[in-house]
Amino acid sequence: MEQARSRSSPPLVSRTTEIDEPAFAAAFDALSSPRTTWSAPDDALVLGGGAAATLTASGTDRFAAVREATTELFEAGDVHAGTEAARPRVFGGFAFHEGACDGDPWKPFSEARFVLPRVQLTVADDGGAWLTVNAVGDDADVPAVEDRLAREVDRFAALDAADPADSTADRAARSPRPGIRESRRTTSRAAWRESVAAAVDRIRDGDLRKVVLAQALEADLAADFPEAATLERLAEKYPDCHRYWFEPAGGERAFFGATPERLVSLRGRTVETDALAGTTGRGETPAEDEWLAQELLDDEKNVHEHELVAETVRDQLEPFAASVSAGERRVRRLATVQHLHTPITAELDADRHVLDLVEALHPTPAVGGLPPDRALETIRETEPFDRGWYAAPVGWIDAAGNGAFAVAIRSAVASRRRATLFAGVGIVSDSDPDREWDEVQLKYRPILDELETDASDSPDR
Repeated sequence: MEQARSRSSPPLVSRTTEIDEPAFAAAFDALSSPRTTWSAPDDALVLGGGAAATLTASGTDRFAAVREATTELFEAGDVHAGTEAARPRVFGGFAFHEGACDGDPWKPFSEARFVLPRVQLTVADDGGAWLTVNAVGDDADVPAVEDRLAREVDRFAALDAADPADSTADRAARSPRPGIRESRRTTSRAAWRESVAAAVDRIRDGDLRKVVLAQALEADLAADFPEAATLERLAEKYPDCHRYWFEPAGGERAFFGATPERLVSLRGRTVETDALAGTTGRGETPAEDEWLAQELLDDEKNVHEHELVAETVRDQLEPFAASVSAGERRVRRLATVQHLHTPITAELDADRHVLDLVEALHPTPAVGGLPPDRALETIRETEPFDRGWYAAPVGWIDAAGNGAFAVAIRSAVASRRRATLFAGVGIVSDSDPDREWDEVQLKYRPILDELETDASDSPDR
């Protein structure tokens, strides 16, 4: 195993000041690589640029290695922050499994990689914007950090200000979608039918209870990928999702998405997570929407798949918890799909680091399967591509060991003229290959819609 490492060692110095909120695209473009963005319904919007420290790991112990390196990084910090949301945090993610970053497009990514941004803009969910400068090791000189912060304040003050009157349509006109020149699938329909049939046979024979099989779609773009504009459109269309952007060193490509699935958030001893499994489309009218939602709630296959996930999440939390409670199963509506959703909360029996819970919960049956080891074996044998960070934990960690992580679905890796999209579905004993194929295409839509200039160009639209 490659041990987690920081390219510079503590101590850490961090200084923050409140500023006027700049326009998202202006701030995003002003930041140096590697850039990070993170936003969630109950969390601040964070844009990070540069790396004051980089923590990486690989192998089966990558969660523990990152936990230890994060603790070491933060333990000697000299931090002045005007608000809790602007305190130093590391942002990053993990590969779905060991070896998952060996092939394209994942080679620049590590199996675990977290960055403490050198410059961080935080826009709190209750209003207010803060600019933070972080420095570690030889750069952690208080006067130098304060001078750097003053220079960054001047630089950000010269950027375009956030303008509520500037609509998404206006911004889209300035940065149109790139269009798709050509696309290629990793899995043909015939190969998909064979894979699903083989998985169903294993489930009916008792070797598996469920497995999630995924596909990848590689798209050559007709124009340069509009980074900031794509993130703005995803924020407008999916405000209730976790949205993320992570660049490896060099910034030649990025992993991004808008996922409806929270893996876990930890604040103090309070844990929040979700069971999200079971999918249908959106209706063209409110009445059709309601009909589809009710059909989903009544569908035996989808309810069975969902309950496998909810039951497993509760079981995985039990060893850490003084109490676990689940809300009522409901339908969660997004722009292109509807999901069965059960919110789950827990109170821990002791102080824990968020990565203890991330490691315990990943992969959930919503993206892996049951039993986990046999499901992972099936995934590796079946899928003709590397998952990389797809369907894996992405999020942030602070000095207290608190954090928030999402499951990186509805996602893609993008470079200047190419994007690789990922989507998967849960296979259970009564899965139909053609219905599952259609569901995969539906799950491509959040990212595919941001690439196509004309929806009619979509594969299998």
